[in-house]
Amino acid sequence: MVLDFDSIREMIVNFAVLYGFKLLVAAVILVIGTWVIKRLKTLINTMMLRKGVDESLRPFLTSILNITLWVLLLVLVIAQLGVEMTSFIAVLGSAGLAIGLALQGSLSNFAGGVLILTIKPFRVGDYIEAQGQGGTVQLINIFNTVLKTADNKTIYMPNGPLASTVVVNYSVEATRRVELLYTVSVNNDIGKVRQLLQELISQDDRILKEPAPAIVVTNFAEHSITISTRIWCKREDYWGLFWDMNERAKAAFEQNHIALPVPRREVLSPSGSNGQVAAGV
Repeated sequence: MVLDFDSIREMIVNFAVLYGFKLLVAAVILVIGTWVIKRLKTLINTMMLRKGVDESLRPFLTSILNITLWVLLLVLVIAQLGVEMTSFIAVLGSAGLAIGLALQGSLSNFAGGVLILTIKPFRVGDYIEAQGQGGTVQLINIFNTVLKTADNKTIYMPNGPLASTVVVNYSVEATRRVELLYTVSVNNDIGKVRQLLQELISQDDRILKEPAPAIVVTNFAEHSITISTRIWCKREDYWGLFWDMNERAKAAFEQNHIALPVPRREVLSPSGSNGQVAAGV
C-alpha cells in the first residue's frame, strides 16, 4: 500500500499531538534535572567541607551521589514519555544482572573501595606501599586508588586487590626508627667506632632522646664487623637524617682512620710450581 502525502502529514500531526507534549516535558525535565544535579553536587561538596568530612571519603560520596541522581533523572524522563515503569524496571533489572556478571572485577573493586573507606587503612596524603608499589595517596575513587610516586609518576591501583593485600602505611605513626649499617674492618677498635657514631648522634637535633639511640654489633665475620646504629626521629625527618648520617659517618671514619674491610683472595699457582700457594689482598 502506498501512502499519499496527506496520509503522511496526518500521521505526523497525530504523533505530534500524542507525543509532542510528552517529548517537550521530558526535554524540560532533562535540562532542569541536569542543572539541579550540578547544583546539588556543589552544595553537597560545600556541606562536606564545612562538616569536616574526611578528604578520602568526599570523592567517593560525590561519585555515588552523582550516579544515584542521574539514575533517578533517567527514570523520571522515561516515565514522562509514557513507558510502563513495571516493564522498564524488569528490563533494567535484567540489564543490571547481565552487566554485573560481565563486570565482576569492577564490582569487586567497588566493594574494595567501600571497605577501604570504612576500615581506613590509609587516607589521602598518606605514603603507602602495596603490591610492589609505593607512593602518596592522591585520591580514593569508587574503583581505584591513585598514588603519586616520589619521581612524579601516577599509579592507579584497583581497590579490590588493594583491600585484600598487605598495606604498609608510613604516615600513621609520628616517629620512625632509622637503622644505619656500617661495616668496618675487624682490626678496628669497636669502642672507637662506637664513640665516633655517638658523637655524630649527639650533634644532630633531629634525633630523639626517647627511645634512646642504640649502637650494637649485628654481625661478626672473618674480616669485617657490622655495626648497627638505631636512632629515632620525626616521620618527616627520616630521609634527610638517613642521608646526612651516612655522609657524616664516612667523613668521620676517614678523618679517624677507621679501616673498611678489604676482601682477601687465595690464588693457586700453576701445577708446575710444586703446588705453591700465594695469598693476595
